[in-house]
Amino acid sequence: MNQLLDEIITAIKTTVFDKSIGVAFSGGVDSTLIAKLLNDHGYDIHLLTIGFQDSHDINFAKEINEILKFKHDILEIEPESFQKVSEDVNDIIKTDNLSWNENSIAFYYVSKLAKKLGISTVVTANGIDELFCGYNAYREAIGVGVDEVMNVMNKKLDNEKKMMIAVNDVTSRFDVKILQPLLNDDFISYAKTIPISEKITSPDDLQRKHAIRKLALSCGVPELSANKQKKALQYGSKIHKQLLKFR
Repeated sequence: MNQLLDEIITAIKTTVFDKSIGVAFSGGVDSTLIAKLLNDHGYDIHLLTIGFQDSHDINFAKEINEILKFKHDILEIEPESFQKVSEDVNDIIKTDNLSWNENSIAFYYVSKLAKKLGISTVVTANGIDELFCGYNAYREAIGVGVDEVMNVMNKKLDNEKKMMIAVNDVTSRFDVKILQPLLNDDFISYAKTIPISEKITSPDDLQRKHAIRKLALSCGVPELSANKQKKALQYGSKIHKQLLKFR
């Protein structure tokens, strides 16, 4: 466990050079762990949460930060302008991939909020779900075997890296850079050496990411966050639901 912590901290320090930064924050275990470690290692952090009014992410982020008490700002997405924003984002990234569009729209709003606050660098926890079996697809894969889990992992990592390039194409419009320390090649290599059994136990494992959850608890992440089941950004923010209305 100490090595996992050390490797995450090294990945952060070799990726994040600005000391005053935003953190894309949903209150979930991944973003809360990253925020906690950044704060504990001398970064001046500002939590950034986006979503439609009364969305899961906004409500849960508020609840978790009542415990953490970090600087925290929230941007509520305006339904009236959402279609125009989604069209503008699609014009930039030019793909029909729904997940890419949803994530790029989400980070459009994150970077808009960051720009308003004078923040030029935003750190995310992207990579944890890919490397620690956070997605439901890993439940089916573990039923086949460890090799299939690694096959899914490699495909998801490749997709995530490419998607975050597209995301940065969008956020650069606000002069904001999105950094993902846990998609650092050295960290990826290390994380792949952690036994799959410490990430997912069976096809019935609804929680997954066990090594990360255990680490989070040891680092002072609130238990409510550390044990929370995954809810992807596009769902927690209600962006997915809203975007489907235009399809």
